[in-house]
Amino acid sequence: MQDEDSVLIPILATELLTALDLRFPFSNILEMTFNCLFVHFLAVENTTYYYQGSFKVLDIPQNRNYERETSPENNYFSKILETKMVDAFQSSSIYRQYINSQVITLVPDDNSMRAHIWLIFKAPRSMKENTRRRIENILRQMLSNDSGSLTTDPNSLRLTEISKVDAEKIINSRCGRRARMSATYDRIKGGSAAQEGEWPWQATLKRNGRHSCGASLISDKYLVTAAHCFQKTQNPRNYTVSFGTRVYPPYMQHYVKNIIIHESYTRGEHHDDIALIELTDKVLFNNDVHRVCLPEATQIFQPGEGVVVTGWGALSYDGEYPVLLQKAPVKIIDTNTCNAREGYYGLVTDTMLCAGYLEGNIDACQGDSGGPLVYPNSRNIWYLVGVVSWGSECGKLNKPGVYMRVTAYRNWIASKTGI
Repeated sequence: MQDEDSVLIPILATELLTALDLRFPFSNILEMTFNCLFVHFLAVENTTYYYQGSFKVLDIPQNRNYERETSPENNYFSKILETKMVDAFQSSSIYRQYINSQVITLVPDDNSMRAHIWLIFKAPRSMKENTRRRIENILRQMLSNDSGSLTTDPNSLRLTEISKVDAEKIINSRCGRRARMSATYDRIKGGSAAQEGEWPWQATLKRNGRHSCGASLISDKYLVTAAHCFQKTQNPRNYTVSFGTRVYPPYMQHYVKNIIIHESYTRGEHHDDIALIELTDKVLFNNDVHRVCLPEATQIFQPGEGVVVTGWGALSYDGEYPVLLQKAPVKIIDTNTCNAREGYYGLVTDTMLCAGYLEGNIDACQGDSGGPLVYPNSRNIWYLVGVVSWGSECGKLNKPGVYMRVTAYRNWIASKTGI
């Protein structure tokens, strides 16, 4: 079967040659050329299409954890279903048109659960309906195939085209997703500038209009930061929060309603260095601003795992501050290693974690305090692992950054916010 493009181009060329042979005025030929190319563009140029859908997974015992977006059960089943979708589309005849597919939510229902999905494809406008039918057929075939650990019902499939605006609302309402992202990690001290929307949960906490600390958006009204960021004053009226990649001018500025400092924090000490910020108004999520996922209290992040720290802190100890948000990939370091004699000599407790490199160079620095240390799971969903807290200068040998371990404070956060 011939491609529509390969059929249309000779027709356009024939029409133009006919016009030239008939000695049409040059202006008429230009007009015909434009019209032909415009028709070609409408027929052939790819347009991006968005879809939402759902289907049933059968023989699943009732468990409310499937519904919780950060639960291990949700992640386990979502990963299986996402892998099945990727395999189905990438081995199909429309693999060139496939862009993305994700599980958005899992909803338990009488020994089954309904998986709600989100898909992106590109196709010529003339092929719009045909493409939608083919997507549906591929999904139905995938659901008919019972190979693997899950049984799915092909007759339960629902698929609807949605607008780009609605598609973005769906994805931005979920935690830890990135609508925009860089192709590679770059190298905060030893860091590099972040792109718009790459770290949408990152906030700048300003005191009296000047950048003071970083913070992480965990809901439409709450942020996590470090308790020591409020040593000068705990008056909410002195603080504002804004987002984006620049501190100035402020993007989506919000006012602070309440500051909640951990009850066991002692000024000048490192333990329990964590605080919450409650905003006066809700944040309206978009591609560039939305929340990070909070890990389960039982979640374990192993030494050696790759994580990323972001912030507007100094580029070196007592050095200059950047204009743009900086990002730096680091690794979690075993606490015993971090507590060695040449390191922090026992100062790192089990509510803290170390991240960086023992050889130094790449690290958080002054002004990064309170900001996020984040980890991407196997589905590329980002979790808040740590809160920038303390360290010995920046990027020193055997002195990596020390962070508050978020899993240790997960229940405390829930008790204060309901999240």
